[in-house]
Amino acid sequence: MSDLPPSNYPDIGTLGEDLVAQWLESCGWTILHRRWRSRWGEIDIIAEYTQTLAFIEVKTRSTGSWDSGGRDAIKPSKQEKISRTAQMYLAKFPEKADFNCRFDVAIAEAQKVPSPKILSPKISSPKLLKSSHTNEKSHSLAFLSTPSHYLTLQEYIPGAFDSLIDNG
Repeated sequence: MSDLPPSNYPDIGTLGEDLVAQWLESCGWTILHRRWRSRWGEIDIIAEYTQTLAFIEVKTRSTGSWDSGGRDAIKPSKQEKISRTAQMYLAKFPEKADFNCRFDVAIAEAQKVPSPKILSPKISSPKLLKSSHTNEKSHSLAFLSTPSHYLTLQEYIPGAFDSLIDNG
């Protein structure tokens, strides 16, 4: 995965996906695809770890968003689109068809960083920092800092809607 300068990020959704992808890699996962598309829809991240494939939906919201931090946006219709897209992925990559598959959801929160009043802004690459407080619900799993945003990975839900997957 390449590190793009912050000016190349189109929105906080991309930053949230970057945070989740970097966190997964730091946990030993291999990122296979980002924003994988089929005619049914898009999967934000497809990752692999020891014969397990995770199809990951990332929801990034600003602090105090109207939809429970993105949880309300993962309706059954969205789950069905992701499930169909995952089936298309497995059809395109049959060597992965025997892997254990699951649907994960990552919830990230973004805060805009106030602009400091300086004449020449310092540009730096996004930085991922893992939190040491992963077992406390009030703390984030990881965070990402850019000159314009501060993102936290609030929750990672493995197998969030696995009842829709058909492994056979």
